[in-house]
Amino acid sequence: QLQLVESGGGSVQAGGSLRLSCAVSNGYISNSYCMGWFRQAPGKEREVVATLGSDGNTIFPNSTEGRFTISTDHAKNVLYLQMNRLKPEDTAMYYCAAEWVGWLSAKACASRAYDYWGQGTQVTVSS
Repeated sequence: QLQLVESGGGSVQAGGSLRLSCAVSNGYISNSYCMGWFRQAPGKEREVVATLGSDGNTIFPNSTEGRFTISTDHAKNVLYLQMNRLKPEDTAMYYCAAEWVGWLSAKACASRAYDYWGQGTQVTVSS
């Protein structure tokens, strides 16, 4: 069973950057997986912040478009989320997720429920 462990969270001032990592074990990241990053702030529903599809394309909601990037290092079996120009509203617990799909576009991956989840890493952005 795939295991995901996030790291890289922390506290940063508005305008700063963080890079989150998601180390994958008991399996290998490939384009057979949908991969995504999600976040959940206290009192709010979980929301997707970045999606990577089998086609190599990425999708971001308006809230993170142009500031966040999602990428993988297949050699290290790690999924990354680079977050730039952070805002206080980005404060949340961040989770990585994966689902074996065979092959799906990023657009299709964006609506998947995902089978495997990490335990989360906290990001706090102060103004």
